[in-house]
Amino acid sequence: MSNPQAQQCAWSQTVTVAITGASGAQYGLRLLQALIAANCRVYVLLSSAALIVIRTETDFAISDDEQEQLAQLQQLTGAKSGQLVLMSKMDWFAPVASGSSSPAQMVICPASGGTLSAVACGASNNLIERAADVALKERRKLILVPRETPYSDIHLENMLKLSRMGAVILPASPGFYQKPAGINDLVDFIVARIMDQLGIPQTLLAPWGE
Repeated sequence: MSNPQAQQCAWSQTVTVAITGASGAQYGLRLLQALIAANCRVYVLLSSAALIVIRTETDFAISDDEQEQLAQLQQLTGAKSGQLVLMSKMDWFAPVASGSSSPAQMVICPASGGTLSAVACGASNNLIERAADVALKERRKLILVPRETPYSDIHLENMLKLSRMGAVILPASPGFYQKPAGINDLVDFIVARIMDQLGIPQTLLAPWGE
């Protein structure tokens, strides 16, 4: 008989990933694949708008049913049993809702302007916002990946406010020095930078100068 506790200890670390309704769903889905490949355990949070964007921007026909969503994400990422945990956006008993049990690192990818605003003012109206609030108050790693253009004063003020709180603002602005052959390379560029910020080894993008 397998030991769930021993299996949990086998994960290299646990990371919370929230996907919100900004354009750029590909970044969030690819990040999930990269974290699972790196043997991380991943807590996943999806906003209602994220589901719409995923269906609009990708060929991934994600279900409205949470159990089916979990099965689909496991298949997409190749996650082992218990490695990927999907949490309801209103589940206030989820580990990420408390500083006593939330992971040390959280990424919101992509982060909508509304999410930036809510996190910057501590709204905590859903589990994504609460998990980010916990990360900030506990001085844990919080990475936000905004995908918007142009930025308004409101966006810029919220990003500056969050940066001063200790969050990392990592815009979805891929570089071209690696001579991308297609869209997937551009997506991998951003995901690689996120992985670097998390301190998790990745092979998506070689370090500068190598």
